[in-house]
Amino acid sequence: MNELKVLLAEDDENLGSLLREYLIAKKYSTDLFPNGELAYKAFIKQHYDLCILDIMMPIKDGYTLAKEIRMTNTDIPILFLTAKSQKEDILDGFKAGCDDYITKPFSMEELVYRIEAILRRTGKFGGSSQNEFAIGRYRFDTEKQILTLKDRIQKLTTKETELLKLLCLNKNSVLERNFALKTIWVDDNYFNARSMDVYIAKLRKYLKDDPTVEIINIHGKGFKLLG
Repeated sequence: MNELKVLLAEDDENLGSLLREYLIAKKYSTDLFPNGELAYKAFIKQHYDLCILDIMMPIKDGYTLAKEIRMTNTDIPILFLTAKSQKEDILDGFKAGCDDYITKPFSMEELVYRIEAILRRTGKFGGSSQNEFAIGRYRFDTEKQILTLKDRIQKLTTKETELLKLLCLNKNSVLERNFALKTIWVDDNYFNARSMDVYIAKLRKYLKDDPTVEIINIHGKGFKLLG
């Protein structure tokens, strides 16, 4: 699979460089621009698969840039980076044509999960991400959403699948609670947190027949999948 090409517009030089280096390390070919004007000039000359735009930029802000990109290409996924979290700012972002947004400060891992989620929704995400896992004696297929132990098959819901996949990707290390909530439920409010606890309990029940497998609570942080 060819590397996907990302247009990154971010006026904070340090953050922009960090994001570009991280995305390149994750096999996303990434061009960085310090303002919306330079980003748009590059966009109309080159092919990009995804745009990541800071909202507050000099010369041309992210809202304006997104609207101009949408006039040229109605399908390309757009992700906003924003220090703003008020509802009206988020609504303005969606009105401007974004597919998703992430509020600063954020973890690099969360950004990549958001990118992958957008690319899956828009059909641009290929088969580069792992979709089969061994969990002790279990086999977990994220595409078919099934958990198998010998001849027994447990069908999983979409959210069960997404949560177990995150645990597998962070196997033997801590899956941070807030990161999981924002990645799967988007919002880390109280009701979603309680919902996630219910899903964790269900996953423990599905995995109970292999004593080497365990999902443990890490107090104040999140969960860890062992096995």
